[in-house]
Amino acid sequence: PLKEQEHCVSHHQHRREGPACVGCAVITVSDTRDRESDRSGKLIEDRLKEAGHEVVHYAIVKDSPRQIKGELAILAETSKCQAIILNGGTGISARDNTFDAVSRLLTKRLDGFGEIFRYLSYQEIGSAAIMSRAVAGTYRGRILISLPGSRAAVKLAMDKLILPELGHMVGTISPTL
Repeated sequence: PLKEQEHCVSHHQHRREGPACVGCAVITVSDTRDRESDRSGKLIEDRLKEAGHEVVHYAIVKDSPRQIKGELAILAETSKCQAIILNGGTGISARDNTFDAVSRLLTKRLDGFGEIFRYLSYQEIGSAAIMSRAVAGTYRGRILISLPGSRAAVKLAMDKLILPELGHMVGTISPTL
């Protein structure tokens, strides 16, 4: 029991010590969306701002591994960017390339993110949740999270997983913040 209490105190203390304001990039991966029709990207931006985070970059890129990697390389050189959240291209169709591009770049994977996201999705949409390839981890000193493009999936991930842990994750990989 004492070790469990120490673990809980440690977890909660680490969460509190994470930055309250994280510099975030939002990338929508789509061959069809533009700024006006990008409801999922807008939802990510809105949720981040409501939680006190700063959106330092927003882009829409084609579902092309080369374009996705290029955008990520630029962001890795941007000191204000501590976390990158992508949406779109995580399914299993021939044109869904985001998972393939992102997963190869991760230094450390947060397998629990995808597992819990699919579990929560399963509770809402049933067995179709198995087709999501949502993934998260670290990339060149930043948190990198890749979500499906549906508005419902983005809302679920932001509210249940990302916003509760974003500062904690960034604080863990960048303890000097």
